[in-house]
Amino acid sequence: MGKTSKQKKTKADKFIMLPTVDFCFKELMQDKKVRKGLIAALLNVNPTEVESTTLMPTILRKRYPEDKYGILDVRVELKSGVQIDLEMQVESYDFWANRSVYYVSKMYTEQIKEGEDYDKLQKCIQVGILCFPLFEDNKCYRRIALCDTESGEEYTDLIEMHVLELSKLPPEQQNETDLMKWMRFFGGRCEEDFKKMAEKDEYIGEAYEALKNMSEDEIKRMEYEARQKAIRDYNSYMHSAERRGLKNGIKIGREEILKQQVEKKLAKGKSLEIIADECEEEISVIRALINEIRAE
Repeated sequence: MGKTSKQKKTKADKFIMLPTVDFCFKELMQDKKVRKGLIAALLNVNPTEVESTTLMPTILRKRYPEDKYGILDVRVELKSGVQIDLEMQVESYDFWANRSVYYVSKMYTEQIKEGEDYDKLQKCIQVGILCFPLFEDNKCYRRIALCDTESGEEYTDLIEMHVLELSKLPPEQQNETDLMKWMRFFGGRCEEDFKKMAEKDEYIGEAYEALKNMSEDEIKRMEYEARQKAIRDYNSYMHSAERRGLKNGIKIGREEILKQQVEKKLAKGKSLEIIADECEEEISVIRALINEIRAE
């Protein structure tokens, strides 16, 4: 009897968060050493060359009332002034390219105010860590820049987009790059996967320790599980509506789930603009839903 209890306890202790869940990813990026290691891998430099990384506000400001708000997952500024947006995306997103271009453009243009010189502009990098295939080939990583379409000559390095497709990771090889090691860490599905990569890189080792600590934190675990449940509920509702073949089932399902999400976010005191961005909907749509909820 005692042995069974011990086995159950051991199994329960094996719970560990997955870095692909946005809540977990954002928490990991709070750690300076973790940020330093990941950014060095993305820039293909030694971590000692990354002097400092500062977390910035993730809400991109609006220049005009009709502009769309942008809320980034993690926004970092280096000592050099370079800004990096790090986004974790689990579910397939049809307009990912549009979204990434929008975010990096907003970051770039909001650096200067009217009348200031263009020489103040610093490099901006958008990093998409995707759990779904975006391109049709087998490449799991690519750096995208502004280039001459004929010669391939780079026009400027001030704007870059990096795409990491975790679903395309090839079998592990000898002497892999630091970035490939990070991709394998993010793509891990169990503690053994994370531990294996942690043994190969001290910065990933730091991420692994942070991951274990988070997983043992009861409050953070509740937030993590709430986020996972919200994703599962949304997917389940949508798939159920599709299977039943209801007329306009997808539209009905999305509207109902969206309304539930808005209601929960309102209860947490979030503003109209933040709710609209987190739900990836226009402000007018969210405003109408809020009015409907308050009228009930």
